[in-house]
Order: sequence, then structure tokens, then C-alpha cells
Amino acid sequence: MAVLLFFVATHAQQPKPDSNFHVYLLIGQSNMAGRGPLDSLSKQVHPQVVMLDSFNKWIPATDPVHFDKPAAVGVGPARSFAESMLTETTGKAVKIGLVPCAWGGSPVKVWEPGAVYLKQFYPYDFAIERLRIAMQHGVIKGILWHQGESDNDSAHAAVYLNKLAILIGRLRAETQQADLPFVAGEIGYFNKKELVINSVINQLPQQLRGTAVISAKGLTDKGDRLHFDAASARELGKRYAAAMKALQAKRGS
Repeated sequence: MAVLLFFVATHAQQPKPDSNFHVYLLIGQSNMAGRGPLDSLSKQVHPQVVMLDSFNKWIPATDPVHFDKPAAVGVGPARSFAESMLTETTGKAVKIGLVPCAWGGSPVKVWEPGAVYLKQFYPYDFAIERLRIAMQHGVIKGILWHQGESDNDSAHAAVYLNKLAILIGRLRAETQQADLPFVAGEIGYFNKKELVINSVINQLPQQLRGTAVISAKGLTDKGDRLHFDAASARELGKRYAAAMKALQAKRGS
């Protein structure tokens, strides 16, 4: 009886996730993590936007949002995405929680259970662990994916869409939302290599419902022909938000 009372009391104390706390998972590689140079806008905070830090604590969202490579991280699409998602919300009740889990340089093949990256990191497992923590507090409303630079060749591109579809299926099963909105982004058109992967990524909406792809056309790099500069990273975030809103509107949530 004592054990039963302890079980009931323990679970009764656990608060339900806040339906007005909208959680978004950010996954992929360096352009999702952000490599744009930090600037005067980087430390500005929005009172309704927070991020899950490396200690799994919610803190005000500032750049860099990610921490995959501390010496390299900078401005990414996360904060502009979150702020754009708030522009049409009713009142000030909604808060956005960003869950940064991207890993610079990670190929799509390491985004599966148990897969190791750089001999010590487990991108998928890490993301699931943090997603579960975030979902204790809020409601997962969507996933942002920016990845493809490491798979931008004919051999990897040939199996890319299937691997991405499996990843989306796993994440939707984890969240128990069969149509959880998933938005992918094209890689920069300034890329050093011939663009092979974008045409593959753009097939996603025809393969899986509840998905969208945003264009990277017109965006500029920071001088390395690989990473978006700060202004373009922020514009990318706005494009993610527009696509996410459209998917949520179709879904009715």
C-alpha cells in the first residue's frame, strides 16, 4: 500500500505539458546549427522565445542557439524562425521552445538510432533524449531539418530520400503524431560542389504528407561557399516559418 501511495503521489505531482508552449526540434548539420558571424542582433532576446541549452535547461534564446562546435557556431535560422512563428499568434500566451540538436558535418546516415558520428556523438539518440525532455514541458509542433551538404553527390543522393523518410517516420512515431509537420531546407546555391541534393530534397512533399521544402535561392554565403551569412540565415528562418505555418494550417493546428 505504501508503494502504491508513493507511486500515485509522485505521478500526481508531475504537471501536464503546457499547450501554449510550442516546441520545435532543430536537426541537420552546420547550416541549421548556424555559422553566420555574430552581430549586434545576436544577443537580443524575445520574451516569448526560449531554447534548451546544453544542460537541458530553458533559457532565453540568443545566438548561438546551437553548441555542436563551440568555436564555430554563430547565427542560424532558429531565432528568426521562432519570432516569425509568433507574429500572428493571438495575444501573448504562446511561447516558443527551440530544441537545438544539429551537428555540423553530419551525413544523413548518422541520423538513425545508435549511429555514431565522429566516434563519440550520437545525433539521433541525442535529439530523442532532448525532445523527450522538452515534451515534458510543452507540445511538439514541428521539426526543422537542414542537411544535405555532406550527401551532395550522386551516390549519396540516390539513397537520401529513403533515409530521410525513415527518419521522419521514426520522429513521428516518437511524438505519436503521424502528421507532425516537417520542413526541410535546400542547401545553398553557392555550394562549392555541383548541386545534386536539392532536386532530391524537393521530392519530399510528393513522398510524405505533412512535409514541405523551402528554397535557398537568393541567399548568400559568408565567403566560404558553404555556410549562410547572418542575414541569409535569418531569412532562411523566416522561410521555414512560412512553410511551417502553411503545414499547420492544413493540419488544423
